[in-house]
Amino acid sequence: MWSLRAVLKGSTPGLSGRTLKATITISFAIALAPIACSGSDTNSLDRLVAEALARNPEIRVYTAEIAAARGERRTAGEWQNPELSTEAGAKIVRDYHGDTLGDGIMWTLGATQTFEYPGRVTLRKAIATHQVALAELGLEGFRTALAARVRAAAFRAALGKMKAGAADEIAKRFDDLATVLSQRPVAGVAQQADVRIIEANAIALKRKPLEAQREMQSAIYELNQLRGAQVNSALAIPTLDLTLRPLPPIATLLFTARERNYDVRTRVLDLEQQGYKVRLALNERWPAVRVGPLAHNERADTNEYQFGIGVTLPLPLWNTNAGKIETEKARAAKVEAELTTLIRDVERKVADAEFVYRSRRDEADDLQKSVLPQIREAAETGDRNYRDGAIPVSTYTELQKQYLDSIDAFTAAQAAGIEARQQLEQLTAMRLDSEKPR
Repeated sequence: MWSLRAVLKGSTPGLSGRTLKATITISFAIALAPIACSGSDTNSLDRLVAEALARNPEIRVYTAEIAAARGERRTAGEWQNPELSTEAGAKIVRDYHGDTLGDGIMWTLGATQTFEYPGRVTLRKAIATHQVALAELGLEGFRTALAARVRAAAFRAALGKMKAGAADEIAKRFDDLATVLSQRPVAGVAQQADVRIIEANAIALKRKPLEAQREMQSAIYELNQLRGAQVNSALAIPTLDLTLRPLPPIATLLFTARERNYDVRTRVLDLEQQGYKVRLALNERWPAVRVGPLAHNERADTNEYQFGIGVTLPLPLWNTNAGKIETEKARAAKVEAELTTLIRDVERKVADAEFVYRSRRDEADDLQKSVLPQIREAAETGDRNYRDGAIPVSTYTELQKQYLDSIDAFTAAQAAGIEARQQLEQLTAMRLDSEKPR
C-alpha cells in the first residue's frame, strides 16, 4: 500500500517532506477501510461459537438441572408404595369366676394403598413438567447469551486489531519524522525546540498502539475462557465486517423482545407453574384415602378368622390447608407483578440500546463521511505549512493530535454501537449483525 500511495502522490518512500502526509493518508485508509467478511471468515466466527457451546463448562450445570427436573417429573407421577402392617399377641378367655376357658395366639395382617384425591397427581406432574421447561429454557437462554458474548468479544478483538494497526502505523511514521528532523543541522534554538516537541509527541503516541493491543488481548482472553481453553492460548482473530447496519423499527424490536426475551419467557412459565401450585393447594384441602385388605385370627377356646377391607380417611376439620392456599396465591400475585415489571424493564433497555446504537451509528457515519476527511486534509495542509515555516509547531502538533483523536472517536463510536447491538441481540434473541431488517 505504501508504494502504491507514493506512486499516486508522485513521490518515493523516504525521508522527504511529504512523509507525514503519506503516513496520515495511509493511516486514514487503514482506519476506515471496510473489513470484508468472506465465507471462510464467517465460518471462523461460527467455529468460535461452536467451540464455546461444546466446551464451555457452565453448560454442564444447566444440563444437570434439566436431568434433575426430569427426575422430579418422574417422581411426581409415581404412586406411593403400599404399606404392610401386622400385629401379634396372646389371647386368654376366662369366665366370670376367673376360670380359664382357653388360651392361644392372635394375629392381624393388613395392607393399604394410598389413593390421591382425583386430579392431584396430574397437577403435580404439570408443575414438574413446567420445571423441566424452565430448566430447558435456562439452557437455551444461556447458549444464546454465550453465543452473543463470543461474537461481542470477537468484534471487540477485531476492532482492537484495527485500532492497533492504525495507531501503530501513525506512531511509527511520526517517530520516523522525528528521527529525520533530529538528523538535520540545527539552525537555531527554535528549530531545536521544535524537534524536541515532535520527539516528545512521538513518545506519547507510542502508548496508543499498546492500549489498542491491550483491548484486543483482553478480548482474546475472554474468548479463550468462553471456549473452555487456556486463557493464554494462541487465537487467530477472524476477519469481521464492522459495518453498523440499520436496525429493524423500534416497534418490531419491542414486540420481539416481549415474545422472545428469555427472562420474560421464564417469568411467563413461572406464572403458569404458580397457577398449577394454587390449584394443587386447593386440591389438597381434601385428604388422601388409604384402602387395603386385612386378615385377623384369634385362637383360644375357639378359632376365629376375620377378613375385610380397611379404609383410612382423615377428616378435614381443623386443617383445611388455608395457609398454603393463601401463600401460593400471594406468590402468584408476586410473580405476575414481577412479570409486568420485567416487561417494562426489558422495553426500557431495548429502547435505550436502540437509541445508543442509532446515535452511535449516525456519529460514526458523520465522522467517516465529513469530519475525518476534513481533519485529514487539515493535517496534510498543516504538514506542508509547517515545513514551509508558515505555522508554529504547536499548531502542527495540535492538528495531528486532533486527527488521531478523531480516529479514536470513530472507533469508540463503532465499539459502542457494536456493544449496543449485542445488548439488543440478547434482549430480543435475534441476530442483528446478519439478519435483514423486517
